Amino acid sequence: MADSFGPMRDEDADGGVVGMGPDAGSARKEPIRVLVVDDHALFRRGLEIVLAAEEDIQVVGEAGDGAEAVEKAADLLPDIVLMDVRMPKRGGIEACTSIKEVAPSAKIIMLTISDEEADLYDAIKAGATGYLLKEISTDEVATAIRAVADGQSQISPSMASKLLTEFKSMIQRTDERRLVPAPRLTDRELEVLKLVATGMNNRDIAKELFISENTVKNHVRNILEKLQLHSRMEAVVYAMREKILEIR
Repeated sequence: MADSFGPMRDEDADGGVVGMGPDAGSARKEPIRVLVVDDHALFRRGLEIVLAAEEDIQVVGEAGDGAEAVEKAADLLPDIVLMDVRMPKRGGIEACTSIKEVAPSAKIIMLTISDEEADLYDAIKAGATGYLLKEISTDEVATAIRAVADGQSQISPSMASKLLTEFKSMIQRTDERRLVPAPRLTDRELEVLKLVATGMNNRDIAKELFISENTVKNHVRNILEKLQLHSRMEAVVYAMREKILEIR
C-alpha cells in the first residue's frame, strides 16, 4: 500500500492521469482539506497514511458510504472529496449531487476500480471533477488532488480514451439526425404524447381523448415505431429534444 495501488495500464505509461483545465501549481497558503470515502476501512486507512506524508494535503475525515459522505461533507466542508463509485447504502455517484448541494465548493474525485463507461458519464453528469482508477500510483493520487484543487479535471487515460470515443460517436449521431428529418407524428399522436408526458396512463388518456384504451395503445406503439425508441419516456425526451413537442 505504501508504494502503489497497483500496476499502471499501457495508456498510462507515459504520463499518468490526463488533466484538463487551467494549469496547476498556484501557491496555496492552507493545506488542501480532503474527505476520504470508501467502504473498505483498510483502503481508507492506506490513503490516510499516504496523504499524511504530503505537507500540503490534510485528511479531515472519512466515510464508509455515500450517505455518511454527504453528512461529513456538510459538517467538514472539505476542498476535495475522494470517493469510490460503488458502495453499500448509497453509491458515490448518487452522493455526488447531494454533496454539491451541502458543500458547493467541494470538488469530487471518483477513485474506483470501475472502468465502466456508464459510471464515468454518470459521475461527470453528477458533478465529479475527476475520475481515477485505483490502479494509479499513490504519488499520482496526491498530484491529482492538487490539480483538481487548482481547477483542473483529472481522468485516467484509459477512461479519457473511452470518453473521447463516445464524444465522437455523439457528434456523428447528431450529424446523422440533421441529415434525416424527424419522423412526422399525426395530430392525434402528438396529443397522446403530450398526455404521456404529463404522467397519464393509457386508461386516463383514453378518457381524456374520448377514445378506447386499445386505440391509445396503438398510438403509443406507432409513436415508438416512428421514433425508433423503446419506451414512453424515451419518446417524451426525444420529442422535447427535437422540438416536436414543447411542454410548458
